[in-house]
Amino acid sequence: MSMTEAIGRIQSIESMLQQLSQGVRPQASSASTTASTGTPDPSGGAASSTDSASFAQALSSAVGGSGALSGVSKGMATGAVTGDAVVADAKKYVGVPYVWGGTNPAVGMDCSGFVQRVFKDLGVDLPRVVSDQMRQGTPVASLAQAKPGDLLVSFGGEHISIYLGNGKAIDAPVPGQTIQIRDAWEQQSNLTAIRRIVPAGGS
Repeated sequence: MSMTEAIGRIQSIESMLQQLSQGVRPQASSASTTASTGTPDPSGGAASSTDSASFAQALSSAVGGSGALSGVSKGMATGAVTGDAVVADAKKYVGVPYVWGGTNPAVGMDCSGFVQRVFKDLGVDLPRVVSDQMRQGTPVASLAQAKPGDLLVSFGGEHISIYLGNGKAIDAPVPGQTIQIRDAWEQQSNLTAIRRIVPAGGS
């Protein structure tokens, strides 16, 4: 999916949400009464199961999917984001200091906090720690097959970085250093996993 298509779908969803939020509730719900008093419910009643089903169908249609509502948001995000977008977003954090346990770029981030932040910026939810992040997405067999935006996990799940392509990676390395672009020092001997979270970027 091109960026133009992705933006179009997002605008379509926003429009659908606005229409649904301003829509009039069905007559049956406006006439709903409370069991205890028999008087009209001032809130107009809760949305019926028909409303929920209609909303799910409309949202799914807007994003071009046919799955259940619970899977729409993540599927939409990973379908619209590419590895190239991950790389571009990651680079804006170059120079942010390493802070163990950090997740706030205004203060500092550790390796997994940095990875989580980059994907969150793009609408993709990842767990907080490396041991969980390394189980997301799909496996990549070797560093030779890695693409920009893939996650490089090393030393048994102790460290994680984002592959940039052409033998380069970006990460929050160790205390006293900052998020930086460097030669990908991960080699097959110390790589624990390579995971692809979104469609591959360029070579």
